[in-house]
Amino acid sequence: MKYMVRIFTLFLFALLLSACQKDESVKVGLLLHALDKERWESDRDFFVEKVKELGGIVTVMEAGNNADTQLKQAQKLLAEGVNVLVVVPVDQSAAAKIVEESNKMNVPVISYDRLILNCKLDYYVSTDNVEIGSLQARYLTTIKPDGNYMLIGGARKDHNSQFLYLGQMNELSPLIEKGDIKIILNTFTESWEENEGYSIVSAFLKNGKNQIDAVIAGNDAIALGAIRALEESGMAGKVLVAGMDADLPNLQEIVKGTQTLTVYKPIQKMASAAADIAMRLGQGLPCERTFQTTSNGEMLVPSILFNGVVVNKQNLKLTVVSEGYQKEEDIFK
Repeated sequence: MKYMVRIFTLFLFALLLSACQKDESVKVGLLLHALDKERWESDRDFFVEKVKELGGIVTVMEAGNNADTQLKQAQKLLAEGVNVLVVVPVDQSAAAKIVEESNKMNVPVISYDRLILNCKLDYYVSTDNVEIGSLQARYLTTIKPDGNYMLIGGARKDHNSQFLYLGQMNELSPLIEKGDIKIILNTFTESWEENEGYSIVSAFLKNGKNQIDAVIAGNDAIALGAIRALEESGMAGKVLVAGMDADLPNLQEIVKGTQTLTVYKPIQKMASAAADIAMRLGQGLPCERTFQTTSNGEMLVPSILFNGVVVNKQNLKLTVVSEGYQKEEDIFK
């Protein structure tokens, strides 16, 4: 009987210990602006997987590109006792309110991919978007060091669009000054959408302006829209096109020869780094010191910035396929 009581006591103790451990798990809130692009599902999945591997719990919310909704979601998670927030902001300025409310409750905030501006932010994890813009322009100008270039940037309210543009102009400016390259269109979109890329290029071509040698697009969705407009005018494959994100439809366009390159962001590494930092911050532990910082208008934010990788027809298998981001049979179907 004493033996049975002892076993039962140990069983109860194990249950209590398990419950305590569960209660002490770091609770991470992941606030996504939206799941409007293929890549964001990958970011989410990699992040959740890594946090769980490290023993944390993740609550994911997506705001449907509505800043007010995202603020309410943040308030809900804070009220529920989340330990740390990771935010892809809908609006990089409006999201400062999320950080302010988090600071009041001593909850750290990591800005992911897009930098939250004008607030006391704990960390920023992204890619070096200036370098990505440079990669796009450098690759195309190596192939075509002269001619008419069209620049179609990402969302004008997204800070990343400015970083990309800065990198592109770092490469293009010397050639523009020499007179080798002419910028025939230089604009930004309202959002990172295919239809905007299509409308901009289509309107340009309808005005009888068909002397286009290269298009540098803010992302792959915009590039896909540009390609669609070029196809309607019989120019697809004759114009160099650069994009970003390594979306599956664009990799298929690269195989067809209608897109020249895309830039792959190492999403798994980004998501894993954000998860590592979130878990440490959530436990009140010091994070690995970083010598990189990014100004968000109020402070120099400790940053981890990854480099992008040019993906073209020759290295598809060595990049996005070998890293498991896309499947070879899907790209070459």
